[in-house]
Amino acid sequence: MRLVVAVLLLAALTACASQAPAGSATHAPGATAPRPSASAAPAPERLRFTRIAELEQPVAFAVRKGDDRLYVAEKTGRLRTTDGTTVIDLSGEVSTGNEQGLLGVAFHPTGRWVYLDWTDAAGRTHVTEWAYDGERATARRDVLTQDQPYANHNGGQLAFGPDGHLYIALGDGGSAGDPQGNGQDLGTLLGKILRIDPRGRPYTVPEDNPFVGRAGARPEIWAYGLRNPWRFSFDRETGDLWIGDVGQNAWEEVDHQPAGSKGGENYGWNLREGKEPFQGGGGGAGLVDPVIVYPLKEGGNCSVIAGHVYRGEKIPWLRGRFLYGDFCAGWVRAAPVADPAASAEVGEVEQLSSFGEGPDGELYALSLQGPVYRIDPA
Repeated sequence: MRLVVAVLLLAALTACASQAPAGSATHAPGATAPRPSASAAPAPERLRFTRIAELEQPVAFAVRKGDDRLYVAEKTGRLRTTDGTTVIDLSGEVSTGNEQGLLGVAFHPTGRWVYLDWTDAAGRTHVTEWAYDGERATARRDVLTQDQPYANHNGGQLAFGPDGHLYIALGDGGSAGDPQGNGQDLGTLLGKILRIDPRGRPYTVPEDNPFVGRAGARPEIWAYGLRNPWRFSFDRETGDLWIGDVGQNAWEEVDHQPAGSKGGENYGWNLREGKEPFQGGGGGAGLVDPVIVYPLKEGGNCSVIAGHVYRGEKIPWLRGRFLYGDFCAGWVRAAPVADPAASAEVGEVEQLSSFGEGPDGELYALSLQGPVYRIDPA
C-alpha cells in the first residue's frame, strides 16, 4: 500500500495505488543537443530557498512575454501574481477533490493568451483560453475538454514547446493499475502528452504529429505510456523534454525526450513501472527507459516532482543540471544532464508541489503549504 498523507493534492502527487476511484517540441528535426562532459561538471552545493510570496496551495507557475511578474496557479481555483493580484478566479467552478482543482497554467509565446488546466464539478478536465492584455482576462473559451473516469491522475501540466505548440499532460484516468488500459491505448487522450495549436477552433493538430493519419489513433498524441505526468518541462537551451511520471507502488521515474525527436515515444505504463515489469507486463518493442528512477517508501518518498534544467547565471555550478524533488520526502536533487542517474541532494522543500522558471532562467519552487520560493546560491 502506498503511503497516505492527509493533505490536499497528495493523491495527485503520490498517485496512491491503494486509493479507490477518487483520485517537445518539434525541436529542430535531426538536431542533437550538445552534452556537457560529466567529468567537467563542478561539484554540487546546497541551495537556499528564499520565500518571496505566500499563496493558497500554489501548484503551477508561469511567466509572460514582456511582463516581469510571476504568475502562480492556486489549486483552489485562482491564477494570481506573486504580489497577490488575482488574474482569473475559477474557485466557484473547480472540483475540490484531492487530485482536482486548478492544476496548470501557460502563456502563449506572444503573451496575448493565457491557458489554464482545471477540473470542473463533474471531474472533467478543461484546457481553457483567455485573451489577456496584462490587466484583464477576457474572451474565455474552452480549447479542449476530456472526461475523466476517476478523480485521480489528472496530470495538469501545460507548456508551450520551442516549436510554439501547446503540450498538455493527461494522466491515465485514475484508479490503480490503469484498469482501462489507457496508457497503451492510442485511441484515447488519457495517459498521454498531447501537442496542439490552441488557436484553432477549438484547436488544430500539427500535421507532423506522430499519429496523424494512423487508423484508430488520436492525432493529438505526442507521447504515451504515461501514468500521471504531473510536471514536465523543456530545456530552454537544448529543447529537450523532461517528464516526471508519478509511479504506482514501487518506482518513481523521470523520462527524457531529446531535441530532434519526432514524437511517438512509449514510456511503458502500464506494461511496466519504472524499468520493472508491472503485473506480468514489461514486454513490448520500443519502450523508452526512464533516465531517473528511485524507489517509493524509502525515506518517505511518494511522488516525483519534475523541475527544469537550470540555465540561469547566478548559480554557476547548477548550470546544465536537471532539478527535481519528491512531494512527501521533501528533498530536492540536481542531476547532470549527461548522467541523470548521478543526482545529488541539494536542498529541501516541505510539500514541494512544482518548480517554475523565470524569464531569466532562474528557478523557483512551490510548496502546497503556501510558500513560493526563489532558488538562490547558499
